[in-house]
Amino acid sequence: MSPVTLFLEYSAIGIASGGIYALIALGIVVIFKSSRTFNFAMGEMMMLSAYFFYTASVTYALGPVFGMLVAMGGSILVALLIERFALRPMMGRPFIAIVMVTFGIGSVIRGVVGMIWGPNDLQIPAILSRDPLMLGEIFIPGKTGRAFAIAVVIVVALIAFLRYSRAGVALRAAAADQITAYSMGIDVRRVITFTWIIAALTGCISGVLMANVNTLTPSLGLVALNVLSVVILGGMNSIGGVLIAGFIIGWLEAVTGWVLGTEYREVTPYVLALLVLLIRPTGLFGTKEIERI
Repeated sequence: MSPVTLFLEYSAIGIASGGIYALIALGIVVIFKSSRTFNFAMGEMMMLSAYFFYTASVTYALGPVFGMLVAMGGSILVALLIERFALRPMMGRPFIAIVMVTFGIGSVIRGVVGMIWGPNDLQIPAILSRDPLMLGEIFIPGKTGRAFAIAVVIVVALIAFLRYSRAGVALRAAAADQITAYSMGIDVRRVITFTWIIAALTGCISGVLMANVNTLTPSLGLVALNVLSVVILGGMNSIGGVLIAGFIIGWLEAVTGWVLGTEYREVTPYVLALLVLLIRPTGLFGTKEIERI
């Protein structure tokens, strides 16, 4: 196989992985836009959702469809409990205090998963075909390509929904100025709750997709560390930016692993994110916020 074909193949696989990164990052960004809360527990929420799917579809033999519905319902319930009892009382507190709360929530979720399901890898039902996808001579693993297609469709649909729906307008208003949004009759607390539901659903879908492409393990939540570079690169307040940033980071990881070796693929995205921050602190697509004093 020629170097050019190999480059195109690794690029295609990387961009496909980046689509799933974008889906995870979307949940982080919508929460941050509405409440200025950076949810470091997103990876653990995603991982817990995949375990919900496994329990419903395998342990209780409900099948993949009902398993997905149960996983979504369980994910939404967990997200609402976190927002209502852990983060809502922290509104108005320093940013670092809220961040530490999300760190603690992530640790609790990891501990609960370890106690209930144990540390061993689990195999969830195959909801994605393994048949490879061929783009000419370019080989793309079937599960990765199909997971990419699902993730991108969901991300684009959510971006369109948040841009053109009344709920999306309320979210943007709350993100711009919560006090003004309250004065215009927008229930900011309900908007924040709505964003946590979005994060729960995107985390659930991405968790099941990731577990299907790989295996289900308590370390699945660590993939959210890769997503941090996506959020930083795209911009903390740019919902559309995370899609393009996801493609960039996924491509960079794959090509770096091919050219320099796998030990460099985890580091290079953060190097790129750091360089972008030095030049443009708001990220590639983030907007600078100006406060009147």
